[in-house]
Amino acid sequence: MPSSDDGGMTEHSSPAADPALDEWRTYDEFAAGIDTYRLPGADLDGVALRITLDDGTTLALDFGADAVTWTATGAYEASGTDPYDAVRVREDVVFVNLPFTSRDREALTVVYSTTSHRALAALSHISDEDVEGIPRVTQRFWAGVTDGGAPTGDAPAPSRDLIGKRNVYRYSPHHLYEHVYVSSQRYAWQCLEGVQRGHGDMDLSTVWRFADGLYLFCFREFRIAVASVWLHDLGYQLMTTGIFLGLNGAGESEHSRAGGHIYPLGSVSYPDAQPV
Repeated sequence: MPSSDDGGMTEHSSPAADPALDEWRTYDEFAAGIDTYRLPGADLDGVALRITLDDGTTLALDFGADAVTWTATGAYEASGTDPYDAVRVREDVVFVNLPFTSRDREALTVVYSTTSHRALAALSHISDEDVEGIPRVTQRFWAGVTDGGAPTGDAPAPSRDLIGKRNVYRYSPHHLYEHVYVSSQRYAWQCLEGVQRGHGDMDLSTVWRFADGLYLFCFREFRIAVASVWLHDLGYQLMTTGIFLGLNGAGESEHSRAGGHIYPLGSVSYPDAQPV
């Protein structure tokens, strides 16, 4: 696909050479620069957020300028002080990620609304060992409510809305990927431009609807130890904001930011038998 430095789709004069298909890239190689077109960060300094998850767990997050002190009590028991990364994806919706330094090989991602007072949490964890046929990074999901007021609208929930959709994602002048959402459990991807050009796979995925046009999309790769959490804004903005957690080429856990533009290519509908 063509590209431009401003995220557009103009002609590219010198496309990168295709790598040999057996040169599978490590997580840190393809993630470098994948946040170029990400939405700007948000300052949550002074925000005190309290979330009750659907399993009864309570999250208390007290944000400073660069770090958040947090406590989880209930089914998930943990606490710490860690860096955070926040993006205001809409005026009233915040995407915040905790790339844990107090806990090994974990990241907690929270999406919350200051108007509906709904919340959604995803915990990504890298397992200690590889198990054949199972992605090494696992993810857990919870819907929740904040203490900002009475919740309104539908609660976040697993969604089939993306099945059959086909989108292109432009993360930088050198990152262009295509996604096809094939079922409630899997999606297919291929790299059209970048160090992974010519590579693709079918990986495990999870989609939750957070609000009108806002979908949490998460994947867990089979071939390398990496998972990602994205909030797709498929409304007027057509932007996505995300993070990665995985093992780099040295075998160490690494957190990365990501984000960029969404270009819908179309969708299909199934006339009779439906995907899982």
